[in-house]
Amino acid sequence: QVQLVESGGGLVQAGGSLRLSCAASGRTFSSYTMGWFRQAPGKERDFVASITYSGGNTAYADSVRGRFTISRDNAKNTVYLQMNSLKPEDTAVYYCRALRTGSSLTYWGQGTQVTVST
Repeated sequence: QVQLVESGGGLVQAGGSLRLSCAASGRTFSSYTMGWFRQAPGKERDFVASITYSGGNTAYADSVRGRFTISRDNAKNTVYLQMNSLKPEDTAVYYCRALRTGSSLTYWGQGTQVTVST
């Protein structure tokens, strides 16, 4: 069982920055590919970024590539999402996801709200 707790969301003006954190419980954090997803009101939950257990491989949605950076600290059981040059269309609830390497076992956090004002 893995529990995920996101933090760092809030209200920011367009062009600003935020850093989201996702703290995971459990001793096997390094066995999980971690990802960030987001869901805007009335829309589906979309992929934002992911990072493999070693941190060696990352992936980004086209809409955030070059502005967002995902990273992880396995010693702290934490994954981060640094968000720069934020746009109003980045407004959404951001969710952290843990995917067990080599399986379909998945855990989700409760989400953190990010609101970008014009």
